[in-house]
Amino acid sequence: MKGYRASPFCTVGTPRHKRLWEMNLLHLAGIRDRRDSAHGRSERGAGKFKAVLVIAVIALVIYSAVKIIPAYFSDYQLSDKMQEQARYAVVNRYTEEQIRDNIFKVVQDLDIPAKREDIKVTASNSIVKVSLAYTVPVDLFFYHLDLKFSPSSENKALF
Repeated sequence: MKGYRASPFCTVGTPRHKRLWEMNLLHLAGIRDRRDSAHGRSERGAGKFKAVLVIAVIALVIYSAVKIIPAYFSDYQLSDKMQEQARYAVVNRYTEEQIRDNIFKVVQDLDIPAKREDIKVTASNSIVKVSLAYTVPVDLFFYHLDLKFSPSSENKALF
């Protein structure tokens, strides 16, 4: 292009040329942003669905934990009390019925679904054995779960 000459007001290197260049870049960036945001709108729905799904899974895990963990905690407490009662029974020479009554009181306090007859006690002068087998039903929204526990304890006399 012979004879082409830029406007005297917009020569290369002038501040006006830089401003026009920057405005041109901003315009192109704006077009790119609009295109990306239109593309992003279709992905935003998937992101919201994913967030709702993750929150639902987390809520389900928390709900299940609230239903299941207390049963394990009660079993741990019962097991601890059974060991304690076995120790005291050897030292104090408790009868099998006294041991069974003490354990059954603990079972009732902890709201464990076990009968008095389910508590197996063997007591002699030198050894005490206590055992219990029970099942805790847990109803979740979508599933019925039976947790089976069988705590036991044994203690021998030192003499």
